Amino acid sequence: MTALTDLSPNLLWFFFDKICSIPHPSKHEAALSAWIQNWAREQGLSVMEDKVGNLIIKKPATPGMEDRKGVVLQAHIDMVPQANADTDHDFTRDPIRAYVDGEWVRATGTTLGADNGIGAAACLAVLADNSLVHGPLEVLLTIDEEAGMTGAFGLEPGLLEGEILLNTDSEQDGEVYMGCAGGIDANIRLAFEPTAVPADHQALRLSVKGLRGGHSGVNIHQDRGNANKLLARLLLTASENVTLHLAQMEGGTLRNAIPREASALLWVAQKDVDALQQQIAEHGALLQTELKEIDSFLEISLQSASAPTEVMDADSQRRLLAALVACPNGVIRMSQAIAGVVETSTNLGVIKTIDHEIFIQCLIRSLNNEGRRYVEQMTHSLFTLAGARCELSGGYPGWAPDPASPIMQQLRDTHQALFGELPKIMVIHAGLECGLFKANYPHWDMVSFGPTIQGAHSPDEKVHIPAVARFWQLLSKLLAEIPRRD
Repeated sequence: MTALTDLSPNLLWFFFDKICSIPHPSKHEAALSAWIQNWAREQGLSVMEDKVGNLIIKKPATPGMEDRKGVVLQAHIDMVPQANADTDHDFTRDPIRAYVDGEWVRATGTTLGADNGIGAAACLAVLADNSLVHGPLEVLLTIDEEAGMTGAFGLEPGLLEGEILLNTDSEQDGEVYMGCAGGIDANIRLAFEPTAVPADHQALRLSVKGLRGGHSGVNIHQDRGNANKLLARLLLTASENVTLHLAQMEGGTLRNAIPREASALLWVAQKDVDALQQQIAEHGALLQTELKEIDSFLEISLQSASAPTEVMDADSQRRLLAALVACPNGVIRMSQAIAGVVETSTNLGVIKTIDHEIFIQCLIRSLNNEGRRYVEQMTHSLFTLAGARCELSGGYPGWAPDPASPIMQQLRDTHQALFGELPKIMVIHAGLECGLFKANYPHWDMVSFGPTIQGAHSPDEKVHIPAVARFWQLLSKLLAEIPRRD
């Protein structure tokens, strides 16, 4: 089999292979950060770790390029930890098992971390490759982008000197991004009264799995199945015909990933088991038909389970299921200014049972503050009416497009010179750190680009090898053509 280090460009793939070998899920980046710092010092590069854990590595300009505008080359070093249910993987201890599959690199049963490991590998490769021509260069590697943008929030003014930021966190070859959505988390808690389980009942687990999942920004417009919403619909429909007692609900693991799996632990009277099975089979078949064009591997199962010690009180159960079915999810509004771009969306990403409380987390995104505010109000109002507490936190701004951006124009021209075609100039609905950087570095001229990555935030994640080579060509030539300082 072809090893990653046999691929071209060799330096970039060497560093990506190394990144895969060191566990680095969000909030657990310390080992990878330590390795990068040691490596940079061995190369004689200036490296510092700021107060929140971001790394800043500086490389002097190549001779004759000292008068060029300073460039900040940026990536984040954390990854989304998602594994298939049948994959035993501890993201804090186990390496990512990456392999070559034709023109793609994938991982065995887990997310690959090409988002944003390929960008981070490119940054390190630029630092390592002394054959490249460039002006004054700073590499900014941020932490915890996927779980809260802690690194971008904590980046202090005055640490970086560059005028241009090249963000490497985009996922489509041939596209250049000049703006992104902002977002905010809705954290919802619905307390319930534990109730003793009635006699002559059977414990069952209702499971929804086999969905594609994906990135709640990049893939939200594709109407992929949301396991949390499907489970709620199944439960509400079944409860209209059969008395069931809900003991536990679990679904999704990250607010920025479309949930692929969800399950509920139920307590059902023995006499009603057959009726419940029929209800689930009938409604499950309707859902499979509904999603057959986009999520054809949807599986719905009802199996025996260990008996719960207590269940949710009937009133809380009724309010919970009604609220989950009514909860907004997916695209709320398409942009009226930019054709084909999602303006506002929300993702019902996580449901957990914690003690005597149901925890629900949604990620709301929008290109503008008013769109975000509308969904905040909708979500808060709905769950307040259902008797839950809804707290909004972790808000981050969008990155307003600048059609006159000089670096965007230069990247467009460089792309055409290299590949004979203009790239698409886009605004991405996913959150990028660029909007947060603008708060402390308002003078930065910013652009985002990267190779093709599909299935980000899911175990289907894969990165296109030829696109990585094109990305490296584009990055290398762009650095060599950065203009002189005014």
